[in-house]
Amino acid sequence: MTIDEIVGSLSDGMTVGIGGWGSRRKPMALVRAICRSPLRDLTVVSYGGPDVGLLCAAGKVRRLVAAFVTLDTVPLEPHFRTARQDGAIELTEYDEGMFMFGLYAASHHLPFLPTPAGLGSDVLRVNPSLKTVRSPYGDEELVAVPALTMDVALVHMNRADARGNAQYLGPDPYMDDLFVKAADRAYVSCERLVDTSDLLKEGPLQSLLISRAHVAGVVETPNGAHFTTCEPDHGRDEEFQRLYARSAADPAAWAAFRERFLSGDEAAYQDAVRAFREETSR
Repeated sequence: MTIDEIVGSLSDGMTVGIGGWGSRRKPMALVRAICRSPLRDLTVVSYGGPDVGLLCAAGKVRRLVAAFVTLDTVPLEPHFRTARQDGAIELTEYDEGMFMFGLYAASHHLPFLPTPAGLGSDVLRVNPSLKTVRSPYGDEELVAVPALTMDVALVHMNRADARGNAQYLGPDPYMDDLFVKAADRAYVSCERLVDTSDLLKEGPLQSLLISRAHVAGVVETPNGAHFTTCEPDHGRDEEFQRLYARSAADPAAWAAFRERFLSGDEAAYQDAVRAFREETSR
């Protein structure tokens, strides 16, 4: 598939899960395409990073379900912060463990899963829709985390074949397999599309995280996670991320950033990034 074919299959008001973690292995090429599209009123489910920030800046998000929204080396994603301060989006907040149990519940087609995660924290105060249950095997109180079901999930992997088998080669799977299983359909972008027989040339069997049985389409997007990490193919582009964060703090600077990097298609974005690297390396 192409990037535009994947995004063209989405609809207003959908619940869209986005894999990765903070500013790590995000399907940014697909996110940028959503920003260019007419899509609106999305519910986004994410361990959030610049995916959430860009979608907020583009006015695509109605509601966010998240445990955090960070750029890792920049603690709080600036566009998300602005959207929250302005009341532009609804937020359903979980802690990291509760979020994971919501993904587990959805991926196993369960209405909820019980967990002690979140007990005694302010998550239950800021998310009053959460309920607690008593264990039928004792008197223990647990949080009943509802399933984080999604219409579609978008994830980025290091390698994939054309049928949808996908592999990560970095240090962490980042729950991407749970996102894919929790969604009605899922799309994989990848750094490199390879023959099925070549999938085990760079990593062990355990690195084959995603099965074709759960994937509706695949697109090759070299450097498509930029500016987030995608080890071992590339690390985080920290200099570009700093530019992004600085630009987000000023409307005029953000307009210039958007015009330079986000006004064209993905090929134009990658060309602009290469030009930026050349300038900053002089």
